[in-house]
Amino acid sequence: MILLPVVVIGGYLLGSVPVAVPIARTHGFDPREVGDGNPGFWNVKERLGWRAAAPVFAGDTLKGALAALLALVAGGPHTNGPGAGAVPVYLAVAAAMVGHAWPLFAGFRGGRSVLVFVGGSAVICPPGFLLGVAVLIAGAMLTRSFAVGARAGVFCLPLFQLLFAPVEHVAGTGALMCLIGLRFRQAARAGRAGRPLPREP
Repeated sequence: MILLPVVVIGGYLLGSVPVAVPIARTHGFDPREVGDGNPGFWNVKERLGWRAAAPVFAGDTLKGALAALLALVAGGPHTNGPGAGAVPVYLAVAAAMVGHAWPLFAGFRGGRSVLVFVGGSAVICPPGFLLGVAVLIAGAMLTRSFAVGARAGVFCLPLFQLLFAPVEHVAGTGALMCLIGLRFRQAARAGRAGRPLPREP
């Protein structure tokens, strides 16, 4: 009973760290006010290039991974093991994604939580994550588009997880992806109201 509030609050606070905002501000802009308005890797990369945006990529991914590791350390069993050990991990990753989307430390104006989800997935199912990375690389090479490869890799994660984890864990991963879908839907509504649609994978 004590564990769940700890991992949820810890996950939310980790997710709330606005990695993209201070990095972009050192280059003279607020990512929430330019481009697609998303304070995340893709929007920063579009303006500064890969090298300057790499810390955003690493930081946002690390938030999801750290949230999942926090739950593993606090709860014990690995998510692919028996019992209810998966519940704290999924709640921690979900909380980190919520924190990234509605960050406490950045005026509740956040991003789509894609990289936070990816970081959490690396801990939830490492072999499935590695297969997703392989799809990303192959897709990017075949299409010459990192965005296409990234989308393919992310969407394949639940399918690969089926090879290594119980179906109820895969359902949890699907639930996390629904939050991403919600954020893109909100972005689409904002686009119809006059802001550009997001291009982040």
